[in-house]
Amino acid sequence: MRRLLAILGAVFCIAAASDPSERLPDAGQEARARAIFREVRCLVCQNESIDDSQAELAGDLRKLVRDEIKAGRSDAEVKTYLVSRYGEFVLLKPAFSLGNAALWGVPAGVVGIGLALWGVSLRRRVAEPELSAEEEGRLEQLAKDDAG
Repeated sequence: MRRLLAILGAVFCIAAASDPSERLPDAGQEARARAIFREVRCLVCQNESIDDSQAELAGDLRKLVRDEIKAGRSDAEVKTYLVSRYGEFVLLKPAFSLGNAALWGVPAGVVGIGLALWGVSLRRRVAEPELSAEEEGRLEQLAKDDAG
């Protein structure tokens, strides 16, 4: 019984993963669309590609990508269109830009500056100054007076 349920569950998962009526008739175009699906973020789930997501918006994005490919757009043009419409966040691997570098570099720079300042403050710590001969004599005298 468990084995039957497992098989039925697998069949239903496969059936839910991709509706044949949504697929493009050209296998090459469908393969291109699937490759783009894996590179586009589901805006609802945020950590899944639209290929993996079951959200309604992910389905709409898959349809949009298929429509763009059917219209003869290249992969780069489809991605550019998605970025212009939804922002660079829609890509799971955004392109390198000065803004992205700042986003990742500023926190690392702040930590680096903090560590450098901490190191400088550790170096500036001064050990207790040594006692002069007069002070040492006075200290010994106080110790004798206390003991005696």
